[in-house]
Amino acid sequence: MESTLLSRRDIDFLLFEWLGVDDLTKRDRFREHSRETFEGLLDLCQDLATRYFAPHNKKNDACEPTFDGERVTLNPEVKEALDAFAKADLLAMSMDADLGGQQVPMAVAGAGLAWFHAANVGTAAYVLLSVANANLLSTYGTPEQIERFVKPTLAGRFTGTMCLSEPQAGSSLADITTRAEPQDDGTYRLFGSKMWISGGDHELSENIVHLVLAKIAGAPAGTRGISLFIVPKFLVDDDGSLGDRNDVTLAGLNHKMGYRGTVNTALNFGEGRHQPLGRPGAVGYLVGQPNRGLAAMFHMMNEARLGVGLGAIALGYTGYLKSLQYARERPQGRPVTAKDPAAPQVPIIDHPDVKRMLLAQKAYVEGALALALYCGRLVDVAASPESPAEAESAHRLLDILTPVAKSWPSQWCLEANSLAIQVHGGYGYTREYDVEQHYRDNRLNPIHEGTHGIQSLDLLGRKVVADGGANVAALGVAVGATIAAAGAAGGEAAELAAQLDSSWQRLTAVTASMFASGDVDAALANSVVYLEAFGHIVIAWIWLEQLLAADGRTGDFYDGKRQAARYFFRYELPRTAPQLDLLASLDRTTLEMRDSWF
Repeated sequence: MESTLLSRRDIDFLLFEWLGVDDLTKRDRFREHSRETFEGLLDLCQDLATRYFAPHNKKNDACEPTFDGERVTLNPEVKEALDAFAKADLLAMSMDADLGGQQVPMAVAGAGLAWFHAANVGTAAYVLLSVANANLLSTYGTPEQIERFVKPTLAGRFTGTMCLSEPQAGSSLADITTRAEPQDDGTYRLFGSKMWISGGDHELSENIVHLVLAKIAGAPAGTRGISLFIVPKFLVDDDGSLGDRNDVTLAGLNHKMGYRGTVNTALNFGEGRHQPLGRPGAVGYLVGQPNRGLAAMFHMMNEARLGVGLGAIALGYTGYLKSLQYARERPQGRPVTAKDPAAPQVPIIDHPDVKRMLLAQKAYVEGALALALYCGRLVDVAASPESPAEAESAHRLLDILTPVAKSWPSQWCLEANSLAIQVHGGYGYTREYDVEQHYRDNRLNPIHEGTHGIQSLDLLGRKVVADGGANVAALGVAVGATIAAAGAAGGEAAELAAQLDSSWQRLTAVTASMFASGDVDAALANSVVYLEAFGHIVIAWIWLEQLLAADGRTGDFYDGKRQAARYFFRYELPRTAPQLDLLASLDRTTLEMRDSWF
């Protein structure tokens, strides 16, 4: 029986028939691998996700973490799953060999991780955070910090978090007030509170490595004065053993609509309940240079943004497969042209509107997964480039696509979850079926690691205008190459290429006109509309790429790819025309709205 978590056939198509990830083994970083090792890793991930993660997904949702004032209690299956993940050496699969990593390409690792997100996103979140934490420290940490905190994390002994938001500041990091006081021994003592910290306290690991943003006295105002610190739950002695409990206190748990298997916390630093080395204040270790913490933290945030997008895709994808299975098995009604009320009922998949909803889901989730794996391949190229020009192109493409790869799946794979509920009808709204939980779990993804509004300002206000538009130019080269290849292929591919070319040219013209006006407020006021249009055009490009990869191949799988591409170009890409018209007009409706008018 085929899995209802993800489609292995689709993953193999994307990785090997489209992206050609086996060619990466010609590069120095990946020479120890082969297609066989990649396929073995994917087999392992599917097996572990199915055996250890999926079975307790509904239990995680029904029995969320509890806090008795002293410790957090989670379902025991969570630790069993994480231990199995660590025992399989998956935590370090993409890390450098000198850290004990396997240097697996990110495109392959992302496909592997997607199985765990689809199976149980609440438990998988601990993995995502810990790996991103370790990746940041392996880049910016000292050799001592790597030895003391990264290696135990990759061994599965420690877990990691990122502590950015504060109750009074939210996502406005310029307004954080957590302070760090330097000590004579080179450490710091931290005082303050952090909110919405996933994985902030639990008994799943020996230690929790918090990465905390704070300000040192006398630092510049705003984000230019933010530094980054390692603040472990327990201090780590020189020999690697655990020492004093650090002054990090769990203030309480946040109770969420979804993602209930991931403990989400409010943390107090320097409250005084614990006094390491006999003094109040949470002991922290500076990461990198003072006042450069946000730049370092963006390393983890960007990785987490891609991870959030991948999680959104996995939730949308499993919901799609489950609604597809239901539609094939559920008999109800008869064709609208049927005249005999005594005729047997037909499976609901035979009804045109159900086909529409399933096809929309397929177009959203398969297009989004392709984008995520494409971004993974960009990471791989940047990590082992064959030329400086190739490295620059990969970095620029990744820079401009990251906001899209986070936000587009968070919006449209959530819509896929909504359609999955609709396909189930009334049953989809009940807890007996998985699809309602997938919707609630996925509803977090448009919020965390930066809302649509934040991602859209990053895209339009930073990534698009960076270096005189060099990022857009790099994307234009990639899109143009696909359009040219499709034009040369002729037939339907050429027709869709002409449609994409028209949309891309319109997007670039509107982008230029928005900033040529000099009215920055008006240009940025509808940045979310810009992100939506930009994202839809990018996904259309990705679908044209898949259409070309399927060219000349026969069978139901490839016919399904071609039909999904047609759907996206006929039903979805046209949405962008009125959006681009609105953007070109520099509409000020939202800007001119007043508080008292609501």
